[in-house]
Amino acid sequence: MTTSVKNNFLPPGLVSNLQEVLLNRKGGSENDPSKSNDESTQPSSSDAVEANSDTECSKPVVLVTNADGIEAPGLNFLVEALVRDGLCNVHVCAPQSDKSVSGHSVTLRETVAVTSAEINGATAYEVSGTPVDCVSLALSGALFSWSKPLLVISGINRGSSCGHHMFYSGVVAGAREALFCGVPSMSISLNWKKDESQESDFKDAVTVCLPLINAAIRDIEKGVFPKSCLLNIEIPASPLTNKGFKLTKQSLWRSTPSWQAVSTNRHPAGFMSNQQSLGIQLAQLSRDASAAGAARRLTTQRKNVEIVESVGVAGKTDFNRVKKYFRLEFVDKEQEGLDEDLDFRALENGFVAVTPLSLSQHNESDIHTTASEWMNTALQHGEQ
Repeated sequence: MTTSVKNNFLPPGLVSNLQEVLLNRKGGSENDPSKSNDESTQPSSSDAVEANSDTECSKPVVLVTNADGIEAPGLNFLVEALVRDGLCNVHVCAPQSDKSVSGHSVTLRETVAVTSAEINGATAYEVSGTPVDCVSLALSGALFSWSKPLLVISGINRGSSCGHHMFYSGVVAGAREALFCGVPSMSISLNWKKDESQESDFKDAVTVCLPLINAAIRDIEKGVFPKSCLLNIEIPASPLTNKGFKLTKQSLWRSTPSWQAVSTNRHPAGFMSNQQSLGIQLAQLSRDASAAGAARRLTTQRKNVEIVESVGVAGKTDFNRVKKYFRLEFVDKEQEGLDEDLDFRALENGFVAVTPLSLSQHNESDIHTTASEWMNTALQHGEQ
């Protein structure tokens, strides 16, 4: 049997190479008595590539996101460790910039930009949106070729997400969005301490939580991972000196919100500068001008219709209005008398706090029991 390659528009050298590859795959060695049986049974380099590709395809997909932004060390150390372990194919879809206190917000009626990113060993994209945008987009099928990952990991976040901070937290929201879509998930945060913590603590945090992640990957495939909940993992400020894992419940702890009045000529770090303010005003004027132009174009297309100028989204400027500026900060406060099984107290006592979060409060006790049984089994398996 002969195998041919149509050579329309193809260079002769390329045609020859393709013919040789096809002949080898179709058993061309049978027509060549000069080749020994041993040679004909040796795998070709292309076969080796296909074998490696098949191995990669057989691995489960783990999606990683975060709230601190795609360049944050917590995410990069985590992805590096997952790639090195080789238990899964790692895909990343994370915010382009810091969205730490974005809660469960999504971007509507605006275009979200997605750009490929370079993270060794992973397929990665950065998104000009929130953590929830990232997870929702990734699970929609519009960005990645797979339909559903095995697990979604959100983190590692800079700063704890205990108590009521879970409602503000973008990193917890990323994991919660995955749970909405029926995908097992976990969020991970490091209890960052100002003037004490350092970037290498994120690497230590990965070392601490990686056994639990690997156990989750293994047990999800077996069908024994807790369902209908996500696991919020809080790692103490000194990760390697932790006192062990502790299953906890969500506390009512929150920092105290403090709104500070800011004068127009005083702009502390993190607040809008004069240049930024001017830029926003210019952008607003540009949008108003575009709106006016659109109104003129629309009305001139109609016969016998009076041309009306658009005033834009900002409305008329009233220089008599009083404008004030405020800046929100959260101030930590001392907590007394907290139950030892609550997330904040366990974290402050040096434990890795693992809190199962359900979408329904009615089955909270069942979820807590199931998560406790799984975690005990997972940790015992990791010690063997």
